[in-house]
Amino acid sequence: MIRRMSVALLALAAALVAPVPAQAADPPVVRTDAGWVRGETTAEGRQFLGIPYAEPPVGELRWREPRPARPWQGVRTARDFGNKCVQTAGWDPGYERPSHTEDCLDLNVYVPKGAARRAVLVCFHGGGLTAGAGQDVVPDTFARQTGTVVVTVNYRLGAMGFLATAGLDGEARDGVSGNFGMLDQQAALRWVRANIGRFGGDPGRVTIAGESAGGRSVCTQLASPTAKGLFRAGIIQSGAYGDCGARTHETAVTQGAAFARKLGCADLACLRAKPPADILAAQSGFDWAPVTGGTFLPRQPKEAFARGAAAGVPVMNGANQDEGRLFAFARFDLSGTPLTAEQYPTVMRTDYGDEALARYPLSSYPSPTIAYATAQGDQLFACPALRLDGTLAGRGKVYAYEFADRTSPPFASLRDLGTDFDFGATHVNEVQYLFEHFGLPSPLNAEQRRLARQMVQYWGSFVRDGVPRAAGQPGMPTRPGTVLALRTPSAGGNALSTTVHREHKCNLWDTESVTQSR
Repeated sequence: MIRRMSVALLALAAALVAPVPAQAADPPVVRTDAGWVRGETTAEGRQFLGIPYAEPPVGELRWREPRPARPWQGVRTARDFGNKCVQTAGWDPGYERPSHTEDCLDLNVYVPKGAARRAVLVCFHGGGLTAGAGQDVVPDTFARQTGTVVVTVNYRLGAMGFLATAGLDGEARDGVSGNFGMLDQQAALRWVRANIGRFGGDPGRVTIAGESAGGRSVCTQLASPTAKGLFRAGIIQSGAYGDCGARTHETAVTQGAAFARKLGCADLACLRAKPPADILAAQSGFDWAPVTGGTFLPRQPKEAFARGAAAGVPVMNGANQDEGRLFAFARFDLSGTPLTAEQYPTVMRTDYGDEALARYPLSSYPSPTIAYATAQGDQLFACPALRLDGTLAGRGKVYAYEFADRTSPPFASLRDLGTDFDFGATHVNEVQYLFEHFGLPSPLNAEQRRLARQMVQYWGSFVRDGVPRAAGQPGMPTRPGTVLALRTPSAGGNALSTTVHREHKCNLWDTESVTQSR
């Protein structure tokens, strides 16, 4: 160990004294605490891609807490995205093949022109905690328009990120395993705190943000004692599903034992020897999520918020008006078997119960799939987001919104399907109003681009000073039960709404006795 430390210190010393070519203003070469990186200058500013923030979690480091990246000599090229963390193939652009690479703990930094000390936005990607990567969004235009530095992060996913077993508990400092992906996020935030000043960012003004599983990550980090001091604000987009709930330690270890049996393993040596392809093949059917009971997450986020045992920072929180349409389409129409009128009552009773069937009569909706999708979106996203507004309000300001542009184009993966299904303001659709999504050109029309500019102003001002504002537009409310509905001008424009609780039938879904969907 002493020899390894000596080698690391010598490498660091070499990196610090290594000659770097003279640069013009805003040089694309920056020194990090592990060594120099060379990015590139674009029309939007500077970008530095694929910077390692932790050692590759391979071999004996698989299923261990992240360790700081080892120093390197010379100048490291940072012009290409790093590897995507281990995951199966998907339908999003760039995910046609699975990733079997564990060396993936990288981040990307986007810096607008100028040397000002700028507020920082750190984005955690979505993907159900089993898929996705920091490169899913390219925020260079957002960085320029808002005058902020933006960081996107890779973190371990699926079984690689969330496996808990009795053996892994024995290696954990607090006796609770299963939070490796969340600890990766905190390691990235510590990297930001130590290094972002050299890129023109202000380490004292960091906002964390995410959509879907990224939003759930933000919700979890808000409740984590070990994250305190790493950020000063949070943005949760469609991330309150399940009330940000985590697995209990007992449940996680039980699931981990079943996963090990599925792989034919009786010990950690066997698990660590399994190739990533085998891990992926075995992880289907399990719930990969954070775990309560240790120092990272002593209690459920909802309980931490209610007790005031959580970060008292400003939060932006919201959901999309038609969240469920994506999921209902994937379940029914994508396979060529749209939900029929005859099937609708049985499916609704099975998933949500008789009362829900009565509250969502088929006659009120254009199709059975959309009727089901409305119930699913209300139960899974809209009402949990509104509940979270109220729960968080006791520990700091919560700014509430609802993305309600029902003219929004389906996001990239859905456009490629060539379907005429009406997705409305469904899950993920708001992302393309803020960032370039999957590296594809914007599909927005003139009205939608106007809304996008307003949304960028709301998000950007929140990152800069903790209050979301847009020129000539209503302020984002902080009163529980009131949201700012984000719409195009022809649909009425941005406006405060006090009826969202009723529109999403939350008096039904807030009742614990209602049958919950799987």
